[in-house]
Amino acid sequence: MNEMWTPDSWRQRTARQLPTYPDAAALAQAERQLAGWPALIFAGEADALRTRLAAVARGEAFLLQGGDCAESFEDLGADTVRDTFRVILQMAVVLTYGAACPVVKLGRIAGQFAKPRSSDVETVDGTALPSYRGDIVNGAEFTAAARTPDPQRLIRAYSHSASVLNLLRALAQGGFADLHQVHRWTADFVRDSPQGERFEALAGRIADCLAFMEACGFDAARTPQLHAVEFYTSHEALHLHYEQALVRRDEASGRWYGGSAHLLWLGERTREVEGAHVEFLRGLHNPIGIKVGPTATPSDLQRLLDRVDPDRVPGRVVLISRMGAGKLPNRLPALVRSLREAQRDVVWCCDPMHGNTVSSANGYKTRDFAAIVTEVRDFFAVHAAEGSHAGGLHFEMTGQDVTECRGGAQGLTDASLEERYRSACDPRLNGSQSLELAFMAAEMLKAGRKA
Repeated sequence: MNEMWTPDSWRQRTARQLPTYPDAAALAQAERQLAGWPALIFAGEADALRTRLAAVARGEAFLLQGGDCAESFEDLGADTVRDTFRVILQMAVVLTYGAACPVVKLGRIAGQFAKPRSSDVETVDGTALPSYRGDIVNGAEFTAAARTPDPQRLIRAYSHSASVLNLLRALAQGGFADLHQVHRWTADFVRDSPQGERFEALAGRIADCLAFMEACGFDAARTPQLHAVEFYTSHEALHLHYEQALVRRDEASGRWYGGSAHLLWLGERTREVEGAHVEFLRGLHNPIGIKVGPTATPSDLQRLLDRVDPDRVPGRVVLISRMGAGKLPNRLPALVRSLREAQRDVVWCCDPMHGNTVSSANGYKTRDFAAIVTEVRDFFAVHAAEGSHAGGLHFEMTGQDVTECRGGAQGLTDASLEERYRSACDPRLNGSQSLELAFMAAEMLKAGRKA
């Protein structure tokens, strides 16, 4: 994998979606500063995730990946992080209990600060400024000062990621995730909703199961799986200056690892086989994700996998389809069939969010819950027809009480969007909508496993 590769070999390739910094010396100084600090994650953690993903690829587990579309420096308080974490816990419990299937929990969190843009420039009332590329690059405010790329934001991204990771580890291992506390995971605004009621009923059944096992002599106090969870982090490896600065070589194995997250992914705009982003990720030993849009062809995927996973390492690659409702049944089967015939064991994951973004009548960027459900159902149906494993789901969601996606059991409308639309970028599912999808997915997963 690492032949003719170095952490900076990507700089000899065409790099798309990177900002232009007015002060190159300041950027280099920020990179040197980051390179001297500890990695945010460690080799053993990335290896553990790869082992879990290998089980997903074999059909023995399921991947749940969720979190914010683009994290904000101003909105990463303890409550925000905890609320998102507990909704992911709830979704995982629903999937695990409903389908009797282990769930790998992977957050889009603690590093999702960079966003790709369709244009380098945004124009408002005749004024053109650099596009907002996420808090790691510049500010969202439409002013020249805010939109100028600032290398010090890389330092802030590291600091925020470290703080969030510290909290996530405490939540995952410190008792918050204890199954005996499952009744306490529901947020107040979800509790009285139909999904909250369904989850409370499920939590009651779990509590009864635990009580029964303990009455039979099962020592729950000595079973760590009941008191803590494994939780991993991921983000798009878009800002290569930042990512390279956090690459570290494991002394024991001699392998290189990206130190910013357990899993890093290639976006639809950055998966060119000869591009800088593919060159960078191919040399890392982390698991990697690849977004697969409706224009991808079987030959595209074969060439890309030959580049990033020539040794066919189990659990190395997660392919994240993002086709759009109505397009997936026509586009995905040929890709799945091609890789099956080539004996490529990858994790197939569905992102039903990015292909279903529309504009509302009152000008908000939104997504229709019905379209999201349609793409998820089609994803499971395609894999059932092709004899492959529908391995995971990838959502943009939050634990906050937002109104950004239309529909669902809450019946959110265009008028509802104005009430609590807080996303700095793309619309997210709220806690109730996320749970609603989890219950639907659990039913599909259960039916598939029975079949």
